[in-house]
Amino acid sequence: MISQGLVPDLISQGLVPDLISCVTHPWHKETVIPNELPLVQEVTTTLREWASIWRDLYVGDRREMFNSVRDMIYDLIEWRSQILSGTLPQDELTELKQRVTSKIDYGNKALEMEEVELKNESLEMEEELKNRALEMEEEEELKNRFAQTPSFALFVTLKNVVCKIGEDAEVLMSLYDPVESKFISENYLVRWSSQGLVKDIDQLHNLRSVFTDLGSEDLKREKISFVCQIVRVGRMELRDNNTKKLTSGLRRPFGVAVMDVTDIITGKMDDEDKQHFIPFQPCSDLIGYMSYSLFPGLWVTLKLLPGDIHQIRKDFPHLVDRSTAVARKMGFPEIIMPGDVRNDIYVTLVQGEFDKGSKSTPKNVEVTMTVYDEDGKKLENVMFPGAGDEGILEYKSVIYYQIKQPRWFETIKVAIPIEDVNRSHLRFTFRHRSSQESKDKSEKIFALSFVKLMRYDGTTLRDGEHDLIVYKAEAKKLEDSSLYLNVPATKVELEEKGLSTTGKGTHNLGNCTISKDSFQIATLVCSTKLTQNVDLLGLLKWRSNTSLLQQNLRQLMKVEGGEVVKFLQDTLDALFNIMMENSDSDTFDTLVFDSLVFIIGLIADRKFQHFNPVLETYIRKHFSATLAYTKLTKVLKNYVVNAEKLTEQLLKTMKALEYIFKFIVRSRVLFNQFCSFTLVPYCNIFILYYRLLYFHSVI
Repeated sequence: MISQGLVPDLISQGLVPDLISCVTHPWHKETVIPNELPLVQEVTTTLREWASIWRDLYVGDRREMFNSVRDMIYDLIEWRSQILSGTLPQDELTELKQRVTSKIDYGNKALEMEEVELKNESLEMEEELKNRALEMEEEEELKNRFAQTPSFALFVTLKNVVCKIGEDAEVLMSLYDPVESKFISENYLVRWSSQGLVKDIDQLHNLRSVFTDLGSEDLKREKISFVCQIVRVGRMELRDNNTKKLTSGLRRPFGVAVMDVTDIITGKMDDEDKQHFIPFQPCSDLIGYMSYSLFPGLWVTLKLLPGDIHQIRKDFPHLVDRSTAVARKMGFPEIIMPGDVRNDIYVTLVQGEFDKGSKSTPKNVEVTMTVYDEDGKKLENVMFPGAGDEGILEYKSVIYYQIKQPRWFETIKVAIPIEDVNRSHLRFTFRHRSSQESKDKSEKIFALSFVKLMRYDGTTLRDGEHDLIVYKAEAKKLEDSSLYLNVPATKVELEEKGLSTTGKGTHNLGNCTISKDSFQIATLVCSTKLTQNVDLLGLLKWRSNTSLLQQNLRQLMKVEGGEVVKFLQDTLDALFNIMMENSDSDTFDTLVFDSLVFIIGLIADRKFQHFNPVLETYIRKHFSATLAYTKLTKVLKNYVVNAEKLTEQLLKTMKALEYIFKFIVRSRVLFNQFCSFTLVPYCNIFILYYRLLYFHSVI
């Protein structure tokens, strides 16, 4: 408390401003009150408040308002000094007070609005920062997902097709590698009507597809393109008028649209809301017909998603549901989980060369592909021209007008039940199509080619191109499968029989004549049940010839690793079935054990290490050999007892110990569950383990 007697001295010494004075109350408590005029006090308070706002304006770089507030502050400081001077006449002082009051009112109103705006901007900025933080968190989470999963998918939404076609059309979308010049995915097929809308009205605003099974190898591709092919379905030529009755329903090339999606696939660009316009390039004979004022093309959105189709449906239900078309990769994903059964054969119509015969111009060749069994029965709904479309009875190729050497490169997926594959064959018939309906009706099939899906040794048709023989005969004879199934299907088979197609003449084989025409297809088998390896097939079908079982087991350890891991579950099942069905004999135990070590060694290799989860899943969910532990333990014990002889097989066994013990323990657990009680503790197993570790430390 400052005493009353000290105040004059402190003021005189300049330690206390002379603008305050102390008032002592009767009960000896003192209150300090300012000695200024009320207006001066208000100016002082206003200046302090405005100074704080002025600083915020400077920080926010609001220059115009900053300069305005600065001028008002300077005015108030000047007017405050004049009032405090006490030299102004009364009338000038009254006028100055009015100006001060007006300036403060005007400034407060202006700054109040500005403060509200600043507050709003601050809130918006704060909200934006929060959203950005959430986006960064989601991006980080997505990156972690991409880092943890070996599988990816490209999600595509077709927004619109801006193109004057004038007839019904098929819009075929797929992924393409321009460096290797090959398609890497199935087609996603959308049927478009002549009215400019999707044909199936239920798909309106729901044209979505996900291209699955992409892996790390696909992310490393130099370039990946998104290709959209448009095939019109109607007349032979769009320019044809309707004065004559024209053939309809012909598939004719219309054009293509291509977009480089490498940055999207590699994750450098990610904006699912951005619509991409892909300009459309029509076929050369349609350039005059197209109206370029419409800027023909397609509008699509693209987004890369981590995981396989099951994981994607779980993590992105707002994008991918059961109605979304699934276009699979033409090839296996990097990981094939147990239970993932696939039996797809991709057939590509590559090219052909057809003699014009008696016609003055080359033929308009249409290829019709069908699937028949050995009894001549046509298999229904086993061919799929694209994801999003139902199975069809027969597939008709695009027709190229008066072209002697048409090149189609059209791919169809054939999905036949596994039990029917060995009895099935692909049949290709060739027919000239006329633009006039009256002439077209008289045109018959003029040639045929075929190929069996299973080879003579029981393996599936080899991947790659096949030169098929083109046979000619009467149309009715070409429809009878019993007349052609016994003759060679490919030129390779023909050469194996000592015949050649290089001569000028033709060869007669039974009721068929070999034509000088040529026809090539390419096939790719993506099956977890059908193999192209004879040695692996021998093991998988070991019951058909048990006398070759030892040889089959030895040959398994020479099979290429990539083929083994594709059939991992079936191979492991076969090994344990051999062991269990020969439980009263130890003839095959060591060979089965060594084969198991071979498979475990494969998965330990860096090339196939992503199959570790597959093996873990198999042991946990699919392994069921309850007595395998006895035989595995016996063979392992034999290796340990003879550990003094250091062999290559012993070293491989030691490297595979982790999974050998997992199989042993899982088998014993299953046995206990089956018997509902424990007979023998695991001591013997761990004694073997410690003996092996001791031997390993010694050497």
